[in-house]
Amino acid sequence: MLPVELQSTLNRNGGMVFAAQANKAGISNERLRLLVKAGELERVAFGVYALPDRFVDEMFAAQTRCAKIIYSHETALFLHDLTDRDPLDYTVTVPTGYNASRLRERGFTVFTIKRELHLLGVTKLTTLFGHRVVAYDLERTLCDCLRNRNKMDIAVVTDAVKRYVRRSDKNLNVLMRMAETFCVAKLLRNYMEVLL
Repeated sequence: MLPVELQSTLNRNGGMVFAAQANKAGISNERLRLLVKAGELERVAFGVYALPDRFVDEMFAAQTRCAKIIYSHETALFLHDLTDRDPLDYTVTVPTGYNASRLRERGFTVFTIKRELHLLGVTKLTTLFGHRVVAYDLERTLCDCLRNRNKMDIAVVTDAVKRYVRRSDKNLNVLMRMAETFCVAKLLRNYMEVLL
């Protein structure tokens, strides 16, 4: 039987709890291990537990464990509704020097960027499970996709630019400044001349 304190935390988090949250509620790591052994919880990742009948928001769980990751490229396109393709693997960007070996082992596609550019264009978006995660804004996401177009499906990039142009919340001035920063201004102008 799940302790009341743990049950209330699970209810607040959509059926998921982190070891630190459980510890704060008075549940030890040993107790968590016993609850897993009894089948009342599942250990879905290091320090992350969930009710057996619940889907886990892997995006939220990963970002809670690895605070420096920022969802980018195809994953950010999906969160911004600039693509219909549900990402098979999540794509993140980390600052240069960050040890991303565990992320890669877990199937993440990892891009690195200079530390001074890592937090440029950061925003918070909502996952399909209703959790808020850190991702790049519309304009930064498009620039990242254009910069790395050789590593992406060009049809996805083209469709994303088309969808961006049709959006009412686009900011072309910010997009052009971001494109200058990431050295894709000429390429972006070529796309825009065709689409606008």
